[in-house]
Amino acid sequence: MWFFRRKGASGFSYNSTAEEVTHGIDGSGLTAIVTGASSGIGSETSRVLALRGVHVIMAVRNMAAGKDVKETIVKEIPAAKVDTMELDLSSLASVKKFASDFKSSGRPLNLLINNAGVMATPFMLSKDNIELQFATNHLGHFLLTNLLLDKMKETARKTKREGRIVNVASEAHRFAYREGVRFDKINDRKSYNSFGAYGQSKLANILHANELTRRLKEDGAEIIANSLHPGMITTNLFRHMGVFDGLVSKLGKLVLKNVQQGASTTCYLALHPQVKGVSGEYFLDNNLATTTAKAKDMDLAKRLWDFSMDLVK
Repeated sequence: MWFFRRKGASGFSYNSTAEEVTHGIDGSGLTAIVTGASSGIGSETSRVLALRGVHVIMAVRNMAAGKDVKETIVKEIPAAKVDTMELDLSSLASVKKFASDFKSSGRPLNLLINNAGVMATPFMLSKDNIELQFATNHLGHFLLTNLLLDKMKETARKTKREGRIVNVASEAHRFAYREGVRFDKINDRKSYNSFGAYGQSKLANILHANELTRRLKEDGAEIIANSLHPGMITTNLFRHMGVFDGLVSKLGKLVLKNVQQGASTTCYLALHPQVKGVSGEYFLDNNLATTTAKAKDMDLAKRLWDFSMDLVK
């Protein structure tokens, strides 16, 4: 449709692909971690970052799938620097091990792409007995970011290059529970709503980036943190949604983004010079976008930060 093709202030649009928004950008010398890199927009983000010269660490739960994606990338881009490391974001122990192993490797870290997620699952608890969507989509990334932040600060100081943290959120944050985040009912099975819980976790992604921005500015760190909506995409995120999953598969090519378009805003925020110094913002279709009032609530963001810190201790 014509309105999808209209370019925003960035010069890019709904239809722009990850390759298009990073065209001509040299990412050599940068190191990125991409979570959920074995499928969907995570694998496309990894491919395009590698295409631009970035050393990509694919953080994946399924190592066999991750190995297949890595081999596909290297076959297409022989000079690509890609590694896989195991990470299960629903397990705080796995997050801690991943961060420890990464820091022990001595690698620098310029870009952290918090991409992995689950959507609209039936009520389940994580390995740490926390509602699965909140645990995977927010809490695992919250802990991972905190554990790697000193490494990012160190890299930014040494290389004189801005570090970037990208949280893949969603327009679904608009459909979170009425309270926004149910601090006192995170594990309440009786009032659980699969899409409300998904919206809650995506709202948390935005609040996390905003509070992180405030703290990084206080520290004077050369790191920015932003969140985004990738668009409605034909990926396996819909696998828990029954009949809707079937409709997505059949109609997706007509009305939804493909993964090349879906990964574009992530890659734009990771590499584009237009984003330099921009932090605590929310993006859609490679352009600045607005959020709900709750997503801008800095008191709520601070409360979420404190709540999350208590959970990961």
